[in-house]
Amino acid sequence: MANAPRLAILVKGWPRLSETFIAQELVALEDAGHSFDVWSLRHPTDTRRHALHDRLQARVFYLPEYLRDEPARVTRAMAATARMPGFGKALAAFRADYARDRTRNRIRRFGQACVLAHEKAGSITAFYAHFLHTPSSVARYAAILCDLPWSYSAHAKDIWTSPDWEISEKLGPGTYGAQFGVTCTAYGAQRLRSLASDPSRVRLLYHGLDLDRFPAPPRPRDRGSDDPMRLISVGRLVEKKGFDRLIAALALLPDDLDWHWTHIGGGELGDALKAQAATAGVADRITWLGALPQDEVVAALRAADLFILPSRVAESGDRDGLPNVLMEAASQRLPILSTPVAAIPEFIDSGTHGLLVEDSPDALSTAITDLARDPARAAAMAEAARDRLLKDFAMAPGIETLSGLLSDLAGAPRPAETAA
Repeated sequence: MANAPRLAILVKGWPRLSETFIAQELVALEDAGHSFDVWSLRHPTDTRRHALHDRLQARVFYLPEYLRDEPARVTRAMAATARMPGFGKALAAFRADYARDRTRNRIRRFGQACVLAHEKAGSITAFYAHFLHTPSSVARYAAILCDLPWSYSAHAKDIWTSPDWEISEKLGPGTYGAQFGVTCTAYGAQRLRSLASDPSRVRLLYHGLDLDRFPAPPRPRDRGSDDPMRLISVGRLVEKKGFDRLIAALALLPDDLDWHWTHIGGGELGDALKAQAATAGVADRITWLGALPQDEVVAALRAADLFILPSRVAESGDRDGLPNVLMEAASQRLPILSTPVAAIPEFIDSGTHGLLVEDSPDALSTAITDLARDPARAAAMAEAARDRLLKDFAMAPGIETLSGLLSDLAGAPRPAETAA
């Protein structure tokens, strides 16, 4: 049939509140005329959804999260894929990887790939994976099994915590490498190109922001004498977000500055950070809202005076790319304080579009105080950031390029040609 899915798109989990950039892209690709199935490596853990998730029309399938949980399904898939012409090559690729990465995770990815290759629709002609680590491993093994092309979209952790050998092999064009790859920052693209035998296969495509989903920004809030300065952060409670440094910074703020900090997001460090806040004597000035759907996040941004994201490089090497929430804050004309880590300077020129300071408590505390006492400067930088967002970080150009790349990958007519 004419609208049969041509692509199988792999994601870590669906839906995930922390990955609005993926949901935004998939909905935009559907709007551009693409038909695809979504295959998720994990079942959802978030109890809420963004409205954006409900707009997606694609079928969503869940691979066995752990092979032991669905032994009959895995056994059927292994028996069926063993008869595929590409099984020997796929098994050889897996064994070569396993020799360098003897983990259960590696075994699980091969098993998931066998299930995907066995159960995918017959119309599927290519695989596309979000994240270069585990989803791309599944896509690569499945592509070899089915003798089909594959591609990836790389983001942050997957770029900086994957071993060089694995990135190099996935980037190709060596043994079973991706036909192309896209990544969302120049910072990440530079690393990937340094590991690719053909750097031209790595394309820089900023996610950008679909501004149609966001309300017009409010006027700067006129804070009364009895109204605290409302600080807000949105991000997972993990090491690379730097919220431990921010809590330490809040404890250093001058006594004459009235403030309240709101945090949005879940994460593994929640209990530790709450304990740190209590020890520092600032717990009663902090609200922890947990993970929220995007409409509630935007409402909170609109009610705030300063957005803070104190990103840093984690001990593991994990780090941010260009967090979409910076653009979301800019869309609401909210002043931004962050750090010059990873690709953040690709959007924020410090002193023009916001402030970027060291991720030390002293530097963060000083910057918060300076912005609190110079609201006119903060408002001017917020206006400049929104102008930059509108001019250079709209979603449409990247989606247009990706749409063409995926159509070529799948061997399908480009959506515009089909519509004509």
